[in-house]
Amino acid sequence: MEKLKQIGWDDSIQDIKKENLARVITVRKNSYRVTDGDMDYFAHLSGKFLNQASSPLDLPAVGDWVDVQKLSNERKAVINRVLTRKSQFIRQAAGTKTEAQIVAANMDTVFIVNSLNHDLNLRRIERYILSTYESGASPVVVLTKKDECTSDEVQNVTIQVEEVAIGVPIVAISNVTREGIDELMEHLAPQQTAALLGSSGVGKSTLVNTLLEQDIQDTKGVREADSKGRHTTTHREMFRLPNDAQLIDTPGMRELQLWEGESAIEATFQDVEAFEKECKFNDCQHDTEPGCRIQEALIHGELDEDRYQSYLKLQRELAYEKRKQNQKAMLEEKSKWKKVSKQQKDNYNFRKMR
Repeated sequence: MEKLKQIGWDDSIQDIKKENLARVITVRKNSYRVTDGDMDYFAHLSGKFLNQASSPLDLPAVGDWVDVQKLSNERKAVINRVLTRKSQFIRQAAGTKTEAQIVAANMDTVFIVNSLNHDLNLRRIERYILSTYESGASPVVVLTKKDECTSDEVQNVTIQVEEVAIGVPIVAISNVTREGIDELMEHLAPQQTAALLGSSGVGKSTLVNTLLEQDIQDTKGVREADSKGRHTTTHREMFRLPNDAQLIDTPGMRELQLWEGESAIEATFQDVEAFEKECKFNDCQHDTEPGCRIQEALIHGELDEDRYQSYLKLQRELAYEKRKQNQKAMLEEKSKWKKVSKQQKDNYNFRKMR
């Protein structure tokens, strides 16, 4: 049991025979690597599991706890089911298909990693914070490459981030000098799990190496012209740190398309929501209505125009995604019943022929 706790097990997650319990530490397409805290196993999904899975959300993700049948002599395992998740970071999968993709599961904290150079994007940070709150985890903004900036530059960027990351811890670090690492570790206690999320080239893999105190992950530099990074991490993987905390490294995401987030809007945009509540009318459109607190805040500089427009844009995007998801669900339901109807008709014709 102690071995399971070292990889993050919490008795409140779900009741299961401990000998059948493992945690997913690597996902590569259709193959998995799991651990029980004592031994790692290469794993695949059982046929029953595959037949019952109806969407990508049903499949194991890095950080998941799974019920497995172990073949210890071969260091192999069969995954029979995924246990209920306490948190899951979901995004709209890349491409045109309406489909959810789980980036990480069962994490306590999400480290939103950005570098302190001109690749900093406040609007992108808002998206990550929104999705983190929606996931059920707590966000922490990590600003890397502190050694490449002056103290004034670090302070200036921190102030900018504070304006969009209201109430969210912000930690500036250097993987070269290790400045800020001790402060970062305050958000990564033993037996807890954190996920590193952010664009390519911001230093996620380097941070993994720093925290592990050894070179595990490959790293590459960034283009000098625009500070854009190159992909180094090609899959999601979870590592155990020296203090028995778990750290999930993920490939860089150039953009984060939202899948859900309606319930996290208020937490992410506390400032905008507070101004809305002060409007004279409950159904204020925040346009030309008299007594509109939003317009007043914009005019007097209490609320940044870009911040407000981002708030509106994310609401529109979430509404659009929800419509697409509903339409997809309707089409899938219609297709299901067409198949049922056809099967019933075929069965009827077969009985009639007999």
